[in-house]
Amino acid sequence: MPSSPDSRPPITEVAPSPLTPNSLPPLLLCIDLQPIFLAAIPESQRVHWRCSFALEAARGLGLPVLFTEQVPHKLGGTAEDLLAHCASPTALGKATFSAMGDAKIAELLRASRARRLLLCGIETPVCVYQTARDALNAGYQVTILADCVGARRTSDAVTALTNLAHAGCAVLPAETVFYDLLQSAQHGFFREYTALVKKYG
Repeated sequence: MPSSPDSRPPITEVAPSPLTPNSLPPLLLCIDLQPIFLAAIPESQRVHWRCSFALEAARGLGLPVLFTEQVPHKLGGTAEDLLAHCASPTALGKATFSAMGDAKIAELLRASRARRLLLCGIETPVCVYQTARDALNAGYQVTILADCVGARRTSDAVTALTNLAHAGCAVLPAETVFYDLLQSAQHGFFREYTALVKKYG
């Protein structure tokens, strides 16, 4: 597993939107975390590391998780160590840039009954942006895990995330989002979660 990097790109410039409570658990949608794409972004180690954190936190909280893969028969599947964080990972291939544009993925999301999506993955100005925009238009609440997305150009990512925040997405660090789901130190997963926070730094 990659080690935690020393520096991160300044995507914290994006002003977050407030979280909206939801009675149903959110679904973590992991977009195109394929080695061929990870290798193309300069902050790949950071994205890989923070997505591992998000996946471990999601598993501990019992959140549903779905992986998408861009044309996997040509470009390969999701990084195996990320899939390993899920007991029974579900990964669906797509040819569209937006995950919402693929009928199988859109139907699986509808069948999950989740009304809020947590998004992580790559690439921020392309597949993450289009998926978030289309999910908003479909009536989902959308939260971008700001430290769990990446791009070839940081400036493009900042612009895309700013646009999404203005459109109604919450753009927040993963740690903030999962603490918000816990609500209290009395939550049964709190101790394990704080151990994950320390592990991933």
